[in-house]
Amino acid sequence: MNSILIDSIGYGGLVINLYSMSTKGEYKLRLISLIANVIYILYGALISATPIIMGCTIAVFLHGHHLRRLKIKKDNND
Repeated sequence: MNSILIDSIGYGGLVINLYSMSTKGEYKLRLISLIANVIYILYGALISATPIIMGCTIAVFLHGHHLRRLKIKKDNND
């Protein structure tokens, strides 16, 4: 695959991750960070970077867990 395209995927994940840090509210931050981490997993797979894949996979599960917890908490308050 073209290295410019691969780098673009990595930079896209970076931009989305940085945007997530500027959002208000934990739910939105975690959702956008989860999306960024999925993109990082793709990027890590394309460049054969196991540490990136492993770290971002763990982050996806953590964000997913917290998103689920926040949704349950919100549903119980309604």
